[in-house]
Amino acid sequence: MKVGKLDSELLRKIVFNNITYHRDEVTIRPGIGEDCAVIDFGEYACIISTDPITGTANEIGRLAVHVACNDIASNGAQPLGLMLTIMAPESTTEEDIENIMKQAGKAAAELKVEIIGGHTEITNAVNRVIISATALGRQLKDKVISAGGARPGDRIIMTKNLALEGTAIIANDWEDRLRKDLGNDLLEEAKSMMNDISVVKEGVVAGEMGASGMHDITEGGLLGAVWEMCEASSVGALLYKDKVFIAHSTEKICNYFSIDPFRLISSGCMLITIAETKAESLVKVLESHGIRASVIGEITKTARYMRDGENFIPIEAPQSDELYKI
Repeated sequence: MKVGKLDSELLRKIVFNNITYHRDEVTIRPGIGEDCAVIDFGEYACIISTDPITGTANEIGRLAVHVACNDIASNGAQPLGLMLTIMAPESTTEEDIENIMKQAGKAAAELKVEIIGGHTEITNAVNRVIISATALGRQLKDKVISAGGARPGDRIIMTKNLALEGTAIIANDWEDRLRKDLGNDLLEEAKSMMNDISVVKEGVVAGEMGASGMHDITEGGLLGAVWEMCEASSVGALLYKDKVFIAHSTEKICNYFSIDPFRLISSGCMLITIAETKAESLVKVLESHGIRASVIGEITKTARYMRDGENFIPIEAPQSDELYKI
């Protein structure tokens, strides 16, 4: 099988089709593009998501916290608690585990999220550290947002710079080579993107502003996230390539490794759909919070394309992320 998360057809065939028992309390359950499960707890809903970090060794504790909490924010909620499962090979030292937990503890404190449990194990079943993080949040039931809420006519907003996380991971994992070949200034710009991995602030703001749907841009990059959101909402999309922010360092690094930034993992970028009448207001509010944002497209009825000048590029189901090519 290919490296990376299972493609959509396999998920449906061998994962979702084998989940046969459903409880009435579960209001949002597994589906393409859905980041979280939502459970009815009376006035409030409990929002839960889990994610592994497998594509990098550097900053893994920090990434584990942010990636899991970003999913909660995609439902318009503030994350409250976090559980971490750390599986590490026999070569791991006490200092390695301590460093991971220092990263995780600092990131969680910045988000005001408590690490409430988990599991740490040294095992010969892995050859590098793997962290699986489960985040929990709480939201009033009528305020919960999902990836499946987009409607034709909605505008598509993206926050920050394309391929933010992928750029930062590559810069950290290939630091010496990139410093030599692309220069110190570019490398430091790329590495600094790790500071912008959280989308909790924009998720909460967009939820308050009436977003119809949200999806953080993870494996498969922007095009993968748009396709997944369209699948969840049974709609199409038209993206405007020239409206997507791409940092200079991202362009240079992607060209250096011959990878596509539009299909590169992009945690830190939130995909938001909202009614046309509210789109520009949301962009202004996000920018007032120090979050760069742009209207990059619109939701259509069925077709899924990205406009690049006179060309229209089909948006297809995500395959293995570009990060794995390196």
